[in-house]
Amino acid sequence: MFVLAIISVGLPSYLLLSPAPPPHIARWMFYADCAICGIFFLEFLWRWHKRRWRKKFLARNWYEMLAMIPIAHVAMVPHRFTMVVLLLIRIGRAADRAVGEQFTYRLVDTFSEPIVRAIKKPITVAVLDEVVKVLETGNYPENLAKSLTENQTELRAIISEKIAADEQLGKLRHIPFHGEIVQAVIDTAFRVILEVLADPRIDDFFSSVVRDNREQIRYAVVLGLNDVDSAEQEHELRTRTQRSAAREYDELHRRGDPRR
Repeated sequence: MFVLAIISVGLPSYLLLSPAPPPHIARWMFYADCAICGIFFLEFLWRWHKRRWRKKFLARNWYEMLAMIPIAHVAMVPHRFTMVVLLLIRIGRAADRAVGEQFTYRLVDTFSEPIVRAIKKPITVAVLDEVVKVLETGNYPENLAKSLTENQTELRAIISEKIAADEQLGKLRHIPFHGEIVQAVIDTAFRVILEVLADPRIDDFFSSVVRDNREQIRYAVVLGLNDVDSAEQEHELRTRTQRSAAREYDELHRRGDPRR
């Protein structure tokens, strides 16, 4: 099995590092890789059977299932990143056969936490930047105005029902022309809201909100405030975080807000 593991590493390595082989040779290389993967699959099932089909065995040897994917094919060469990842897994399988079972698992388990800590922050910042770029492609005021316009009938009915059910505003029903007054107020409110949302200055306002939140969240991640609640580092931000506001709110309501 160790020899087969070495061959399973050598086949894709040859495709990555050497010029493309002739079609008939490439085809036989792929057949050989499929056969080796099939043998390792049967061997994996045999070892799992010896462990009485325990789920713990799968949890410790999950990477071996990825190593059973045939990749020694010329069609995989353009996907170099995928091939390199699967090749590293195959190297780990070969190391297990050479040094002892679970060697790769113990090695990964030992170094996984420091590796994750090292790459967590830059990946979080990069993903955050991409998410914000996607969010900035929308037009929230215009879409909100469009939604309000398309659902005016339902919204008018809901507002009329809430006004009629309200104990204070419900007293307006005794005023002459009550229905006309309510509808006039609703129409005016809708018209003003739609005009405000259609104003180009609102686009600038929403863009500023998204941009400022992006910068604050990004800087907070750089400072590590997403992992550690540090009041000293939080003072470096332009505004306090929502987490601090929520904590202050809870403390005030827990002991009774003296300002109320």
